[in-house]
Amino acid sequence: MNEFPKRKPIRIENYDYSTPGAYFITVCIADRKPILWNVGAATCRPNLSKIGTVVETAILQIPEHYPAVSVDKYCVMPDHIHMILSINTDEDGRQIAAPTISTVVGHMKRWVSMQIGHSIWQKSFINRVIRNDKGYRGVWEYIENNPNKLDTGYDMPDFENM
Repeated sequence: MNEFPKRKPIRIENYDYSTPGAYFITVCIADRKPILWNVGAATCRPNLSKIGTVVETAILQIPEHYPAVSVDKYCVMPDHIHMILSINTDEDGRQIAAPTISTVVGHMKRWVSMQIGHSIWQKSFINRVIRNDKGYRGVWEYIENNPNKLDTGYDMPDFENM
C-alpha cells in the first residue's frame, strides 16, 4: 500500500479564522493553468480573460456578502490570485459577527464556478495570518509588484516573522 507523504498543516491549530485581523490569501487554479489572463498579456497591466474578469468581480463582491470583511489589496495572476482580506471590528473596536476566512474564500470559489459552469480551482487555498504592520506592508508590496514579475510559482517570501 502506498503511503502519501505527510503534508505540512496549512492552518494554525486552534486558531479562530473569524478573528479580526488581516490575512494573506493565495488561491490557485487547478493544475496551475494560466486561464485568468489573455494570451500574450505580458504587460505591467494584466489583460484579464473572461474568466479572470469573473474572478475579479467575485473578489470585489466579497464585502457586499460579508460586511465585516474587506478586500484591502488583490491581484489576479495568470494562474492564481492573491488577496489581503481583513476581518474588521466596529467603530468601537468590538468584534463584529464574521465568517471564517475559509467560508469567505469557499463562497467566492463557488460563485465563480457557478458563473462559468465548472470549477477552475485547486483544492483548498493558502493563507497566512498577517501579524503586524511590517508584515502587512510586506504582503501589500508583494501583491502590488507580483504582476510585474509575471510570477507563476510559489516563491512567496516568509512573512511569518514580519
